[in-house]
Amino acid sequence: MIYSRIAGTGSYLPARIVTNDELASRLDTSDQWVRERTGIAQRHIADDSQACSDLALEASRRAMEAAGVSAAELDLIVVATSTPDFIFPSTACILQAKLGAKNGAAFDIQAVCSGFVYALATADKFIRSGQYRCALVVGSEVFSRILDWNDRGTCVLFGDGAGAVVLRAGDAPGIHSSILRADGSYADILSVPGNVSHGKITGSPFLQMVGNQVFKFAVKVLDEVAREALSAAGAEISDIDWLIPHQANVRILEATSKKLGIPAEKVVLTVDHHGNTSAASVPLALDEYVRAGKIKPGHRLLMEGVGGGFTWGAVYATL
Repeated sequence: MIYSRIAGTGSYLPARIVTNDELASRLDTSDQWVRERTGIAQRHIADDSQACSDLALEASRRAMEAAGVSAAELDLIVVATSTPDFIFPSTACILQAKLGAKNGAAFDIQAVCSGFVYALATADKFIRSGQYRCALVVGSEVFSRILDWNDRGTCVLFGDGAGAVVLRAGDAPGIHSSILRADGSYADILSVPGNVSHGKITGSPFLQMVGNQVFKFAVKVLDEVAREALSAAGAEISDIDWLIPHQANVRILEATSKKLGIPAEKVVLTVDHHGNTSAASVPLALDEYVRAGKIKPGHRLLMEGVGGGFTWGAVYATL
């Protein structure tokens, strides 16, 4: 039996930090208002010269260094993003070239904030099939490019960043189970309803969200999919060492962990200083806690995400 296991993690955050106070200097908001409703104090914003693939490159190099993997060993690259460099080629192909990797496969997955979970589950299946042996899985976003910075209801929530893991084939289970779900009938409550046609933008190029509906939906499906993933692995909630949820909003994290019955000290929390980095949030959070020595080899992790589409999913794994 072939399994896949996380061999290394990496992340990257742009240098520029935007605090709530900075946003309050030009918006009708305040540090207190943002903290109380979201738990967010600051977020990182990419420089105009930085593309999604640039953030992904830095995170990938760090994950590959941690795993002791060279570019020549990569035979699969999967990038989860909703903010690619271009319509095409894929950000994964651009990243492959920047890494100096050759051959293999490279493609993007677009599942918004569930993107990394979708990408990790996909790469795991390819490795389990025996087709590939070493995969780079990345979540990278520059959401600052699709925000209306005059809309205090959305722009305060998001940030830019990238996170990555290297998956390697092995004989011992690493990823035990994965569950992916979607329901397109909820598309209207979180979307960027615009596109490029005949050289012009049609519709809106900015993120739009019905916050209260997103909150209710997110808490419901994160609870359900976590239990599905554990059941598929023959595991119990008490087996979890760390819950790594999508870092959207501290209220969603608290409500989800409470519904699952997971104590706060087992919940990874980075949204306060990252903001919502969409597909990058789970691998960013994972890498931060690994490098801080909190998440250790042998720990059992439940990673889950929910995002526009609507999409949601969970992966249960042993590091």
